[in-house]
Amino acid sequence: MQKRMQLRGNLMLLLTAMIWGSGFVAQSAGMDYVGPFTMQACRFLLSALVLLPIIALRDRTGKSVNRPVTRGEKKRLLVRGSVCGVLLFVSTSFQQFGLMYTTVGKSGFITAMYILIVPILGLLLGQRVGRSVWLGVVLSLVGLYFLCLSGGIGGVNLGDLLTLACALFFAMHIQYVARVGGETECVRMSCVQFLVNALLSAVGMVLFESPSWSAVASCWLPILHAGVLSGGVAFTLQIVGQQYTSPTLASMLLSLESVFAAIFGAILIPSQALQGRELFGCALMFAAIVLAQLPQKDTAKAAETEQSAHR
Repeated sequence: MQKRMQLRGNLMLLLTAMIWGSGFVAQSAGMDYVGPFTMQACRFLLSALVLLPIIALRDRTGKSVNRPVTRGEKKRLLVRGSVCGVLLFVSTSFQQFGLMYTTVGKSGFITAMYILIVPILGLLLGQRVGRSVWLGVVLSLVGLYFLCLSGGIGGVNLGDLLTLACALFFAMHIQYVARVGGETECVRMSCVQFLVNALLSAVGMVLFESPSWSAVASCWLPILHAGVLSGGVAFTLQIVGQQYTSPTLASMLLSLESVFAAIFGAILIPSQALQGRELFGCALMFAAIVLAQLPQKDTAKAAETEQSAHR
């Protein structure tokens, strides 16, 4: 029974990665009709709305963990959700603008570098980082060279740099969630962060873009995909799936979003198909991502030592 549940969880996480990977195509296609901020405002508002019935269902079935009851707990939820929303807004804004200058496949792989940046940020916060992570960092930098610098240093694409910034801020988002997520009802916090992201995006939309209802209506399918599937559905699948598998295996499965982004990009947008040099860079980066997620004996022993010291 346990193996069957683990297989079920792994399949959910694989489906999550597939949805997130295809979401890069939806985000890119959406900007043929609307600006980046308009796209974000619409998709994250939809994501928040999709989570509302999920929250109600979890409350009714008693699956809401750390549900806020007191005024202080509700205020803490709003503050933490707002911080997550700001970090997510900055990250997704860099990603959305980056897609204006780079391909879907490149965006997917460069975004996946957050899995390498997370432990590096952890090192700055006093967390232990194993040797395999450092090897992964070096390997990913070599992969980035082949993926992004096809014309030498002068060939750096603006979209690639913006997407790297996206990976950095998303790594900060992950570190913050890791610190507060265990004390906060996760689906509610996600709903708050989606609403904050939508609000900030709406401000940018009004200040820098000239959206029209006709343009939004023409973009309904990419917005629906990015908002409902990539936001609400995939996030819920991630939460449920991670209950039945290890964090290491979950991270490796979710990192496959970069592979699916390249696959969907090549199939649905043939002009963005990656060439041989770029595919080699993607392969190196994916190997680095997997390497960084492998169990680390040094880190495990250190964790056991710290646990013994606290007993």
